[in-house]
Amino acid sequence: MQVQENFSLKEYHTFHTSTMARYAAFFSNQEELKELATFQNGNINQIILGGGSNVLFTKDFDGIVLINKIPGIEIIKETEEYVFINAGAGVPWVTFVDYCVQNNFGGVENLSLIPGSTGASPMQNIGAYGVEIKDVFFELEAYHTKDNYLKTFSAAACEFGYRESVFKKKWKGQFVILNVTFRLNKKPLYNISYHALEQELEKQHATSLSIHLISETVKRIRQSKLPDPERIGNAGSFFKNPVISKELLLEAAEKNKIEVPHFPIDECLYKVPAGWLIEQCGWKGYRKGDAGCYQKQALVLVNYENAKGIEIFNLSTDIIDSVYKKFGIWLEREVNILH
Repeated sequence: MQVQENFSLKEYHTFHTSTMARYAAFFSNQEELKELATFQNGNINQIILGGGSNVLFTKDFDGIVLINKIPGIEIIKETEEYVFINAGAGVPWVTFVDYCVQNNFGGVENLSLIPGSTGASPMQNIGAYGVEIKDVFFELEAYHTKDNYLKTFSAAACEFGYRESVFKKKWKGQFVILNVTFRLNKKPLYNISYHALEQELEKQHATSLSIHLISETVKRIRQSKLPDPERIGNAGSFFKNPVISKELLLEAAEKNKIEVPHFPIDECLYKVPAGWLIEQCGWKGYRKGDAGCYQKQALVLVNYENAKGIEIFNLSTDIIDSVYKKFGIWLEREVNILH
């Protein structure tokens, strides 16, 4: 284990901005993390990076960046219906999903090709095509760096919400996730309720479903409309889909004399596609310098090559303001902004 100074983070987060960290170090187990946690002595800022797929640096980081490389995928328990799989927090999420698909373990195939690390998946309660982490999550182990103790979090203790968990609220910045255990189905229960997924399967004239088929279909959909972060810097969806009241939905539609697409959450609340709102405001395909709004998906902000983090952040602010001005709806950033 070695602490490095003046460390370039460009290859360690998916926006690939030219960001520097005052210090950086890698860890692959709890003991190395414990040793690194004492390095700061509470005097400098500290952040943890896994795959760096949900973070935007607006400037150089004056502190220590700890990069999680904890490995391993292991079956720890089985029942007639379920298999319980523990994965190290540093395992790339795509590697974990591919492992499950190859072994015919059902539950995460709809989450194929999402960038980032396995350890970050419950923090964000990542979701796609009708499935969220909370649907397959069993428990995780996390280390409290300041008070030096290990804690196991159940699903209830994680307080999962829409792209939310306790690690983004009450315990933000206090725990480092070491490993995550998932409960997957031995007898797959296919979820093709998401319209785009259902449509794509119909186009293929699929006569029977399988975990592999759904995974490959999800990958095809994502590749058709989302930029590869290895080629164009991005963090996937930059904004959450807003959840609004029926009254606000009707007001937005009346104000603009347009039908606003929406999906009921309950009797009073509706989810509205943020990408549609952004596109209606004319941002889709917008580019200023190397910062832009992706031409195939307005929900994705991109770094075409040499954009600064602050330029991407400022673009997101302009988008938020314009959507509010036109529809009266506030967008919330899904990406974690580091100022």
